[in-house]
Amino acid sequence: MTAARKLRELLKGNETLIAPGAYDAWTARLIAESGFPVVYMTGYGVSASVLGKPDIGLITLAEMADMARNIVDASGDTPVIADADNGYGGLMNVMRTVALYEQAGVAAIQLEDQVTPKRCGHMEGKEVISKEEMVAKIRAAVAARKDPDFCILARTDARAVNGFEDALDRALAYEKAGADIIFFEAPRSVEEMRTVGKTLSVPLLANMVEHGKTPLLPAQELFGIGYRIAIYPVSALYIATKAVKEFLGRLAQDKTSETSLEQMVDFPTFNNMIHLHEIRALEQSFLE
Repeated sequence: MTAARKLRELLKGNETLIAPGAYDAWTARLIAESGFPVVYMTGYGVSASVLGKPDIGLITLAEMADMARNIVDASGDTPVIADADNGYGGLMNVMRTVALYEQAGVAAIQLEDQVTPKRCGHMEGKEVISKEEMVAKIRAAVAARKDPDFCILARTDARAVNGFEDALDRALAYEKAGADIIFFEAPRSVEEMRTVGKTLSVPLLANMVEHGKTPLLPAQELFGIGYRIAIYPVSALYIATKAVKEFLGRLAQDKTSETSLEQMVDFPTFNNMIHLHEIRALEQSFLE
């Protein structure tokens, strides 16, 4: 079963799929090995990890496609939903982006209706392209995929720019254009989320950003109002950032890492987690 087919089968289940955000291959492996059904590749996190820069359209297609390939490899059999920003250009760029992401092995590609340069969905100052231009991008994405199971995930950022009704109208148009999953970014209330769930027919994705614009709801409640996927794109990034900052503060103060040992995994444990022994055994098998 392909990753795309597996994702489609999972979407038919009776619970909301929780997809933590991976910003590199190691976080993807940790997510997959923790038993989560889906990994979400976050552009926000990749931009921070690769560039040390905010999610304001600086990361390139080549960098994102490379990270998608590494994350897919690290995720094993767990399907990956991968952020592809606004497709990195016009219609032909969108088709190339879809081709590269499909080659990387992701199960679903996320495309948004923002202008270039784009912004993180919960930042201020966003702008969106016309509904007609985004519909054309979705049609181009559908035409570009080779595997019909490969999912086109269309995101609208219009709620913060043009208001709720325009965003809902766009979401309906994107569904009609062939999007397999709809990502209605940054609804402001549970009632808005409920309305989106009642209006659209395809699976919906909820973006659970801590301290963002959308209410944080438990998965059971999300399922009840029509959402089939809940991404937590920045949670692991924020947890890791806090832990590293705290460690660096202790190291600067104590001049030794010994006072931080209880907050660390040890050397043998990490080597086991990263599968060193299996790789060494495989290497040895070729020498015998």
